[in-house]
Amino acid sequence: MKRVVVFGAGLVVRAHVRYLLDHGFHVTVASRTVSKAEDILDGHPNGTPMAFDVTVEPEKLEEIIAKHDLAVSLLPWQFHPQVARACLNQGKHMVTTSYVKEEMAALDAEAKEKGVILFNELGVDPGIDHMTAMQVIDRVQGEGGEITSFQSYCGGLPAPEANDNPFGYKFSWSPRGVLLAGLNNGKYRRDAKVVEVPGQELFDHVWPVTVGIDGTETALEGYPNRDSMPYTETYGIDPHDVMFRGTLRFRGWCAAMKQVARIGWLRTDGVEGLEGKTFADLTALLIGVDDTSNLADKLASHLGIAADGPEISKMEWLGLLGDGPLPDEKAPVDLLTAHMLERMSYNEGERDMLVLQHTFVAEFSDRTEHITSTMIDFGIPGGDSSMNRTVGLPAAVAVRFILEDRFNQPGVVVPVMKEFYEPAIEELERLGIQFTEEVKTV
Repeated sequence: MKRVVVFGAGLVVRAHVRYLLDHGFHVTVASRTVSKAEDILDGHPNGTPMAFDVTVEPEKLEEIIAKHDLAVSLLPWQFHPQVARACLNQGKHMVTTSYVKEEMAALDAEAKEKGVILFNELGVDPGIDHMTAMQVIDRVQGEGGEITSFQSYCGGLPAPEANDNPFGYKFSWSPRGVLLAGLNNGKYRRDAKVVEVPGQELFDHVWPVTVGIDGTETALEGYPNRDSMPYTETYGIDPHDVMFRGTLRFRGWCAAMKQVARIGWLRTDGVEGLEGKTFADLTALLIGVDDTSNLADKLASHLGIAADGPEISKMEWLGLLGDGPLPDEKAPVDLLTAHMLERMSYNEGERDMLVLQHTFVAEFSDRTEHITSTMIDFGIPGGDSSMNRTVGLPAAVAVRFILEDRFNQPGVVVPVMKEFYEPAIEELERLGIQFTEEVKTV
């Protein structure tokens, strides 16, 4: 029986682990909170929970990996290179769901030399987005066409009936990661021009996006997701008009989070002297006023926005102007994370939703095609969230394919090769993650 070790026991691990158990693998779940690992495994005879904290016992990584055939890192992204290094030292394959960073990319030559697969970007975004994009791109290029415009949007959102707070958002994965993504730089091509976006201006680059959800045309908004331009090389295209990868939210998120960031609530450095203070006290401190009287007016004046506008209203609803006591964390982003989790988590039985949509313009010698590829997936009430399934299952499928010798391409790789994505998409569809494609010819 092949043995897999999964590092991490967070919000996207359960579906991943259950898939591997269902397909006959022994799975060790290594987590600093062993009770979470026990809950995920639920007493399965082929599951082993393990207490492990990579920040405390990094020297044990290789010892653990040596006893398994493959390691899956579902830890925060900064630990992936550490796990990858241990895998290379032990000659074991690795799967992650996160973006390939420079430190990971630097391991490519060694991985190829040792015949080790370091398979990255195997979630939903990145992951399913790559696979479904390449499915269209390879078809177009195989028919002699050229992609002249590519847009891709993806977002994890509350299902329409669970969209019941002013921010239009609830957390189905790493809350801190969601917030800090609002500080990322962006880069894209639009109207044949490359645009570079500093992190502090990210939410100024917002476009309306309409998607059919449950038979209703739903108004969303999209903003840049990091640097889109390297994907011209990854996807083997160079669309001269539009090259854009973006994040989706319900309308109003971007305007509100822009102001939250401007106040300083996304700061990652610690703030001293907060003992016994309130959220209003910290908001006042961040904008440089001496007290919390008429704080909404002072905040609006500081930001240059209307005191009775929707952004101030959202911050009032969230409690950033209220007298709630601050948690123990010191960094504003961690205080905000804890507070948002209290007010913006899913209730029992509520569904989340993943929306992924690509739009292409493909030029052929005799026609132009406008192609739309869409995935809309809902969580299962009382079961796995859509985020859990759409992030965890692609990675689990990759683990299975590697250990069953159905995929063998050593190096630092992402899921853009046909020999992987074709059977992977077929398997995901079998698991209920469905895709639709619409082609209009002009």
